[in-house]
Amino acid sequence: MLCRPWFWLLCWMLGANCCASEPIDVWPNVAPGETTRQVGEKLPARAEEVPTVTRVINITRPTFTVHVPDKPNGTAIVILPGGGFGKVVPDKEGSEAAEWLGHHGVTCFVLSYRTTDDTKKTPGWFKPLQDAQRTVAMIRAQAQRWGVRPDRVGLLAFSAGGQVGARLLCDGGQLAYQPLDELDRVSHRPDFALLVYPWNVYDNQTHQLVDGLSVPPNAPPTFLVHTHDDRSSSLGAALLYVGLKQHNIPAELHIYGNGGHGYGIRPVQGSEISSWTGHAAHWLETQGLLRP
Repeated sequence: MLCRPWFWLLCWMLGANCCASEPIDVWPNVAPGETTRQVGEKLPARAEEVPTVTRVINITRPTFTVHVPDKPNGTAIVILPGGGFGKVVPDKEGSEAAEWLGHHGVTCFVLSYRTTDDTKKTPGWFKPLQDAQRTVAMIRAQAQRWGVRPDRVGLLAFSAGGQVGARLLCDGGQLAYQPLDELDRVSHRPDFALLVYPWNVYDNQTHQLVDGLSVPPNAPPTFLVHTHDDRSSSLGAALLYVGLKQHNIPAELHIYGNGGHGYGIRPVQGSEISSWTGHAAHWLETQGLLRP
């Protein structure tokens, strides 16, 4: 039992020093374009997955949980889990990352954004982008409420959430919805970002980033992680890095030889992919984001 790759993670989580709040609404009423307010339903757990992986579908009422560490340093990170836009994975690509960052003093906000059943009618990334923009602005506007600094609000995004995160970084400050209130006057631009295996950001036909992605000159410092054997090509992460480099924006890119996709912060047998968190913590430190 002790040699199983997930054992260390389970022990570490049991000793975590970070507690989560009750879910907080992103929108004051129904979200843009919605007619219902459903927090979603959990799919049955898969017996072969240990530790388990939670998958939530049918979300029309986006919420986030706040994870406050014992010794907060003023840095805030909004976490966008993956799930292919049809579901959200709030633990493997959400709360587990919040626990890791909590050990570094970072206050985290795990977003359960809206899911989409029919991506032919609405691009899968569109509603999550609206939810992410609103959430970042809310945390910045209410920074004092959570004991964080409004100039240290960042983003950690996995897989499909990574595509949403990339689109947010490249949106030029333009909201993807009509402003509702004063909150929407607050900047939703993250002060820094970590994109981990961003999903389907590379166009195999044009050999460029997908439509709508072009790194702007004012993009924030960004840390990127991918694997060479990921079916969602690492070329997307590489091109994002190229754009950042061309604009002289602080950035770091790690492409591992193997590890696949969807690992979160968990280890993968035969791969060094779980070491990305150490590199990321070092990068956050060099950006001055782990000091009070």
